[in-house]
Amino acid sequence: MRLSELLTADRILVPIQAQSKDGVLRELVEFLVGGNGGAGGAGVAGAAPDVLQAVMERERQFPTGIGYGVAVPHGKTPALANLVAVAGTARSPVPYETVDGEPVRLFFLLAGPESQAGAHVKALSRISRLVRREPIRSRLVAASSADEFYRIICEAERGGAA
Repeated sequence: MRLSELLTADRILVPIQAQSKDGVLRELVEFLVGGNGGAGGAGVAGAAPDVLQAVMERERQFPTGIGYGVAVPHGKTPALANLVAVAGTARSPVPYETVDGEPVRLFFLLAGPESQAGAHVKALSRISRLVRREPIRSRLVAASSADEFYRIICEAERGGAA
């Protein structure tokens, strides 16, 4: 599975409007389950509370700020039939519990059923490998549109960076 298959341009939010951790998580979950019809590939009307609860519970167990200005909030819930993902960037850094104490501007949110735990782990691994490289992180944060963000991911995967 390639990240560019899981995360398409219509599943990218540039920019995220919220300026707090809770606000960003709520905005990304709304976008994931119904947002603009794209990430609404999850298309589960009424699933937002269940998805948000799963993501918030995961955050309480262990915050998902992986460092370098990146967070990968995620959760497992039976409210979704398949693994879905959204991503986005914040214009200004968002305070977030991270391993390096730095605020976050680059977000990837994953949610899906327990039955797809293997795909979930693979997606987390792909994201981690992608954002490990500083030039890619910088380009993603600087992207001015969802299409540009998606092109950067596709180029990184073609170049073997992910």
